[in-house]
Amino acid sequence: MEKIKFYITDVFGKKKYTGNQLATVLDYGRIDGQEMQQIAREFNFSETTFITSPDKNNGGYQVRIFTPGREIDFAGHPTLGTAHILRNYVAEDVTGKIILNLKVGQIPVECSGNIYSMTQVQPRFGKEFPTVLIAGALGLKDKDIDTKSPIIEVSTGLPFLIVPLVSKQALQNIKINMEQYTRFASQSDASGVLVFTDEGQEPGQTLSVRVFVPTLGIPEDPATGSGNGCLAAWLLRYNFLGKQQIDIKVGQGYEINRPSEIAIRASLKNNIYDLHVGGQVIEIAEGYLR
Repeated sequence: MEKIKFYITDVFGKKKYTGNQLATVLDYGRIDGQEMQQIAREFNFSETTFITSPDKNNGGYQVRIFTPGREIDFAGHPTLGTAHILRNYVAEDVTGKIILNLKVGQIPVECSGNIYSMTQVQPRFGKEFPTVLIAGALGLKDKDIDTKSPIIEVSTGLPFLIVPLVSKQALQNIKINMEQYTRFASQSDASGVLVFTDEGQEPGQTLSVRVFVPTLGIPEDPATGSGNGCLAAWLLRYNFLGKQQIDIKVGQGYEINRPSEIAIRASLKNNIYDLHVGGQVIEIAEGYLR
C-alpha cells in the first residue's frame, strides 16, 4: 500500500514552536475511524485531522477531526491548519478561499499568505451555571469570577462554558479540581471551559484566555479557535466590550509555554452573528505513517 503522508503545523503562533500543534493526515479513504482514533492518540496533540478525499464534494473537502479521546464535529485550529495543507498540497488553483466539509457543516476559510480566517456557524446558547460550582472546579474563590455577566454554555459546533474572571492574576491561579470539574461536567453539555479576563498577555491584545478540555483528553489547550468563536458570540450578546462590532486580538497558551494569538472579527446585527476567527499557520514537519 502507498505510504500515507502527514504534516505537522503550529496554528495561531507568531513563530515556530508556539501556538497549537496539529497533525493532518492525507488519509484519502485508506484508514477506518477506529485507526484514526488510535493515530490521534499516538500524536497526542489537542486534535488530529484526516483529509478523506483529494476531490471536492459539494464545493468542499471532506475532513474528520479527532481529539485523543474521541471524534468531534468541529474545532478551530484544526480547521485553519487543515485549510493550509489543502491549499498547498491537495487542492488546485486555490485563490482566497477554501471550504472544509466537517460534521458541523461547511466551514469557509479565507486565505492570505500564511494567515487564515474561518467563518463560524450561528451560536447556540445553553445552560447557565452558578459561580460556586465553577469556582470550585477551577480551584478559585468566588470573588475571582466576574458576576456581572452570566456563566453560560455557548456552541458554534463544539460547546464551551464561558467564564469571565476579574483579573489576569486569577486566570494564572487556575488549578483544575478534577473531582469538582467532573461534577460540573456531569451537568453540562459543554466539551470544555473557556476562562478569560479583559487584560491582554502582550501589547495589542484585548483579552487573555485559558481553555480546559480534560474530558476529551486535553488538560489545557494552547489555542482554541472554536472556543474563541463562542467567546466572540458571548462578548456580543452581553455587550461586554460595549459595542456590537469587534476586531480584537486574544492571547492564549502563555501559562503552558505555547503562546498563541487569535484574531477575532465579529458583529451582531438583527440577531444575526457574523463570527470570524483567524491566525497564522506555520509548517513544522512532514512524514509518513508506516
